[in-house]
Amino acid sequence: MTFRARHLLGIEPLSPPEITSVLDLAETYVDLNRRTIKRSDALEGMTQINLFFENSTRTQSSFELAGKRLGADVMNMSVAQSSVKKGETLIDTALTLNAMHPDLLVVRHSQSGAVNLLAEKVNCAVLNAGDGRHEHPTQALLDALTIRRAKGRLHRLTVAICGDIAHSRVARSNLILLGKMESRIRLVGPATLMPSGVAEFGCEVYEDMREGLADADVVMMLRLQKERMDGGFIPSEREYYHRWGLDAEKLAHAKPDAIVMHPGPMNRGVEIDGTIADDINRSVIQDQVEMGVAVRMAAMDLLARNLRAERGRALAEGGHA
Repeated sequence: MTFRARHLLGIEPLSPPEITSVLDLAETYVDLNRRTIKRSDALEGMTQINLFFENSTRTQSSFELAGKRLGADVMNMSVAQSSVKKGETLIDTALTLNAMHPDLLVVRHSQSGAVNLLAEKVNCAVLNAGDGRHEHPTQALLDALTIRRAKGRLHRLTVAICGDIAHSRVARSNLILLGKMESRIRLVGPATLMPSGVAEFGCEVYEDMREGLADADVVMMLRLQKERMDGGFIPSEREYYHRWGLDAEKLAHAKPDAIVMHPGPMNRGVEIDGTIADDINRSVIQDQVEMGVAVRMAAMDLLARNLRAERGRALAEGGHA
């Protein structure tokens, strides 16, 4: 398999063959996760630390489950009760973690670039579980796997990413990944929720939902990230739903077999109508959750292989593993 990365900090450094390697291996883990005995020894003897500076029930539980199914010793560090709250710096945290000799470090942080900084200071493989407005690579990979399984391909699809683009690291990672796979990307939402310099992203931008969804193969809704908003980005939730919330009438403008996605958690009746979210013929939202575990297993497996190979070379050269 083609996958040379030491860390998974974002989609940007990955080549299309590396993305495909993660997805292909994840397919085998989808099968494993559907068996009665969901166990692999890919991370046997390895230690995984989940370090979440931001709360995330889905992502943290998904990484924890992925590590345990691969045979790792998994530890969740509760940052809310840790020394970080007492003023410890990120560098001090990295030094403390180094002393524990982990093999895999899964990090979620509110500041863009914090995960990259940690990766420079620790002696293990680091996975970015979301940093600020920067990236959320495993979310984009699980979305890609979900799309590929539903559509049979990732290339040359029309994907509409709708809603709060400005505050979404999910949108950024998906934009990069789908762009690498030569898909046509549309960003749909109010001008107040579009990032600055959006015209340079190489995608189409629509403020009108119906125009943006016209003949789309994939409709990806995003959560309104109110915790990152400090001003009047939308007139009201009711008005937002009327103009940009996904309902049957707006979805009718997409292709008849278009799939509906949402990274969760959903604000029903704000970003998406509950009936659409639960429509088993159109919605793949629950599939995204399932694919999340498989993709995170694949990513950690590939990083662990590279880490073992690196340590093996160091030993052969007379160094320290």
